[in-house]
Amino acid sequence: MIKKIILFLLVAANSGPVLSADTLEDLEKAAIKGDASSQYLLGQRYEAGKGVDKDLKSAADWYRKAAKQGNSKAQTNLGFLYESGRGVEKDPDKAMAWYRKAADQGDAKAQLNIARMYFGGIGMDKDEAEGLKWLKQSAGNGDTQAMVHLGKMHQHGKGMEKDVVRASQWYRLAAEKGDPVAQHELGLNYYWGKGVEKDYAQSVNWHRKAAKKKFPPAEYSMGLRYAKGKGVKKDMAKAAGWYRKASKHAHPGAQNNLGLMYLKGQGIDQDYKKAMAQFK
Repeated sequence: MIKKIILFLLVAANSGPVLSADTLEDLEKAAIKGDASSQYLLGQRYEAGKGVDKDLKSAADWYRKAAKQGNSKAQTNLGFLYESGRGVEKDPDKAMAWYRKAADQGDAKAQLNIARMYFGGIGMDKDEAEGLKWLKQSAGNGDTQAMVHLGKMHQHGKGMEKDVVRASQWYRLAAEKGDPVAQHELGLNYYWGKGVEKDYAQSVNWHRKAAKKKFPPAEYSMGLRYAKGKGVKKDMAKAAGWYRKASKHAHPGAQNNLGLMYLKGQGIDQDYKKAMAQFK
């Protein structure tokens, strides 16, 4: 479970920059004049290759300029570059140093990254207690990935006492902020009645929200709900439609179920060739 947490947090840490709509020329002028926000945004553009050739070294240089002026987002991004060795020489100690500067300013993503480093023993001995402390700080500052993983730790009793009620509470906090993973987990708990009263309609409500964000497990769950008539009127054609969406995202359960529907002609025209394609 802890290994899964580390992997998810790593993906969250490297989810890519959110780019500014400012023109490149305006950003460059302001960045050269020393504006920290513009330096940070210019670093994002170089990291993503948006409007400029992708150049991680330049990204690191601009992040560093902004980070030295106290820009917490730049400090976090620069920390991740040092942790991953992208654009700079890999250096976990420098990564942690920059994360801490940002975390001291209440940056939730930096706190999440510190938690991951402690959980994974990256550049240090593993310390799950310290990792949990930082994970809680990140969640307290609004990071939905941290909320989701606190929920999962409570759900499965990993690193803390099992408490499905508390798990559902964390999922709800993140789900209401629009996190599709949390929405799906909360939907599952409503379906099974774990930590909340069993409610198929609420299960469908949360799964639909996540599925609309193209989250494959939620698309698959919507297929199951329509196939079984749980929380919605049974409709095999709609079930096939949701399985098809999840199948396009390589969800194995959806591919299998869609293949069986093609094989049997349930909700869609029977088609052995398409069935076999799903089973590959």
